[in-house]
Amino acid sequence: MILQGKRVALPSAPVVHRQFEAHAAATPGAVAVRCAEQEVTYGELNARANRFAHYLTGRGLGRGARVGICLDYSIDLLVALLGTLKAGAAYVPFDPSYPAARLELLLGQVPGLSLVVTSPATAGLVRPGAVETVGLEQLSAQLAGLPETDPGITVTGDDLCYAVFTSGSTGTPKVTAVRHEGWFNLLNWLVLEYGLDRRSSNLVVSAFGFDLSQRALLTPLFCGATQHLLASRNFDTAMAYRLLDRHGVRVVHCASSTLYLLVDWETARGGDALTRLDYVLFGGEPLRVERIADWARREGNTCTLLHQYGVAECTDVATSYDLAGYRPGVHDIAPVGTPAYNTDIHILDERMREAGAGEYGEICISGAGVGAGYLGGTGPESERFTTVEVDGAPRALYRTGDRGRVNEAGELVVAGRLDAQVKVRGMRIDPADIERALGRLAGVREASVVVAYTGPGEAELIAFIVPAGDALAENDVRVRLLETLPRNMIPARFLTIPRLPLSPHGKVDRAALVDEYKRQYADSGVV
Repeated sequence: MILQGKRVALPSAPVVHRQFEAHAAATPGAVAVRCAEQEVTYGELNARANRFAHYLTGRGLGRGARVGICLDYSIDLLVALLGTLKAGAAYVPFDPSYPAARLELLLGQVPGLSLVVTSPATAGLVRPGAVETVGLEQLSAQLAGLPETDPGITVTGDDLCYAVFTSGSTGTPKVTAVRHEGWFNLLNWLVLEYGLDRRSSNLVVSAFGFDLSQRALLTPLFCGATQHLLASRNFDTAMAYRLLDRHGVRVVHCASSTLYLLVDWETARGGDALTRLDYVLFGGEPLRVERIADWARREGNTCTLLHQYGVAECTDVATSYDLAGYRPGVHDIAPVGTPAYNTDIHILDERMREAGAGEYGEICISGAGVGAGYLGGTGPESERFTTVEVDGAPRALYRTGDRGRVNEAGELVVAGRLDAQVKVRGMRIDPADIERALGRLAGVREASVVVAYTGPGEAELIAFIVPAGDALAENDVRVRLLETLPRNMIPARFLTIPRLPLSPHGKVDRAALVDEYKRQYADSGVV
């Protein structure tokens, strides 16, 4: 089964920062970025980025180089990012919300890393000697003497623009690279399909290292709008909502769990900043529609919710679905919609043959968005990048490892990970199926199911439940689940917690849940 995205011609040199430069030339006085009490215009940001690009090329770090960026959200972060692109190099985010030990591990995963841009607040996170570091503040005098004009470096659609870390199925950090053509295609699709323009101001709410954050950072600059940055290393719901309200932000990109937090905040306080948005583009984890259903149906809510699917290896977004079309009685799982421009979705069986209509298989992505692979990758995960014949010609394809199907309406439905299935008492189970069943129970606000192992090494399903009101009785939840699930899919234990922990990327932190289970049962002999 193949879903084909609309074919849209791209320029001969589909290079993302050229769009920013065009806006800087046309509207140099327009505000490009606001952070805390600071702001910078398109003209000023372009000049500062050009100076940094000249600095890099003067050191021989031009086309093909790899430059790390370890900065908190700030105007300097955009200067470093755009300057790196203008020099023809690719940038690699090193998220300052990570501990130093994690960053040291990640630094060792990037072959050919030339430099890391830091600040006084982040320099201590990079171990001395691991790689050379520079700070824009320390370079201010040197940069002031460099030209404000474009360095004139030839950059093509095949050149790398950024690379981000992904754990992969093994849990070992890998760095996956994205080409300019794929990134340009994604941003061009967002702008054309959803009518984004200079009024489409954006607020970044996800951590810098997240693949989602790369398109969130550049989309407003791609369409001439204003980018708003949270002056906080970690997501702060109150601060984010205050900025939405104060600055009339129109667009937000976020993980599903971050959207829940914003909806909860608005609902509890009776605000309307979120309902007045033009778009929230969200995804990255299984959607719990019941968490946002009441808010979405509020009278006067004009916000369009775009439920999206994609992977870091393929420029983050491959499909999109307007959640206004979701019908609880029709859709068991909320669809993720139809493909982006110049993108195809393939549902393939174990032998790489097309699955039939409505049949489940592995979700594979082909087209412009398929990335350049893992930098330095030689392991089995690199084999996920392959080719397929489309319209008589070979086309790059990425095997996501996700399980899905195409419904009768021609929309992609994602049902979980092929490798997330676990054997419990001899039966293969996907925890996502149990999470969906729990989410439908009255009194359950949200739930997450993880796999833990007993002392003898037996796999057990552990459910963490955030109640909508009073704590739920474990036996009551178990009995109600048995009405919809077979006995072998019922978790061994149900733990009530006040909230699900989130990772810096805004997704449910399953490792933290397993640690919490171990902590609670450390003295019981169970684990």
